[in-house]
Amino acid sequence: MTTLALAESRLRQFLALTKPRVVSLIVFTAVIGMFLAVPGVPPAGPVLFGTLGIALVAGAAAAINCLVEQKIDAVMQRTRRRPLPSGELTSLQTLVFAGLVGGVGLWTLYRFVNPTTMWLTCATFIGYAIVYTVLLKPATPQNIVIGGASGAMPPVLGWCAVTGEVPPEALLLFLIIFTWTPPHFWSLALYRRDDYARAQLPMLPVTHGPRYTQLMIVLYTVALLGVTLMPYALRMSGPLYLVSALALGGAFIVYAVRLYWQYSDRLARQTFKYSIAYLAALFSALLIDHYWR
Repeated sequence: MTTLALAESRLRQFLALTKPRVVSLIVFTAVIGMFLAVPGVPPAGPVLFGTLGIALVAGAAAAINCLVEQKIDAVMQRTRRRPLPSGELTSLQTLVFAGLVGGVGLWTLYRFVNPTTMWLTCATFIGYAIVYTVLLKPATPQNIVIGGASGAMPPVLGWCAVTGEVPPEALLLFLIIFTWTPPHFWSLALYRRDDYARAQLPMLPVTHGPRYTQLMIVLYTVALLGVTLMPYALRMSGPLYLVSALALGGAFIVYAVRLYWQYSDRLARQTFKYSIAYLAALFSALLIDHYWR
């Protein structure tokens, strides 16, 4: 293998540590928060540097997650090919990489955005990399419910990057993602429950069984529909968003009810994929409605 090919391979390995698909959704919701924060177009500086800083810190948090869970990843089918369990990267390389990337991200936010966003992003990093990964995930089946708070922060960070404040509207975006996270993740945990059992992680389908988890998904999707109507009720959005939220939420409930009455791993996988498309479409509707009115 040539030097260039080796460098490209190593770059791909470090990129894999950052979980790009997860980070892309994080960045997307953060950017939506930036545009919803102001009546017109937000200033380019906070948008550019805020997006960069949030993305870098999110990638660093993902790398720390890979570092902490490398032994768990090694026994799980969906994660055993990650760079650490496969031996492509070492723990020291991962730690140094995460420190550099996270440090640059936090410095970017402090220097070019505002200190409040930097501190909130730092707290989000600690919430995911330490509180969720180290403390909650191996200890309680409610890990994703409690730990979901860190995953719900991106639109708040985006809003704060532009305005320097965290108003109730930003917290409402947080609440939407916070309520969305359990049914999203439990759909994955259902069809990967054998993986979690092998890793001895107390995920809800392992500790309480698939049927109970399916019921919780139904209840959370119903609650999610109610939460997503709040932007319209509080006049944060208009009819376009209302129709979108009802249609998207209704489809999510249909998936959840089908999952309860006609369970299959295939349907659980479809529900998980829909939940990702759902969140992207919902936040897109918020953005379009914001400029439509």
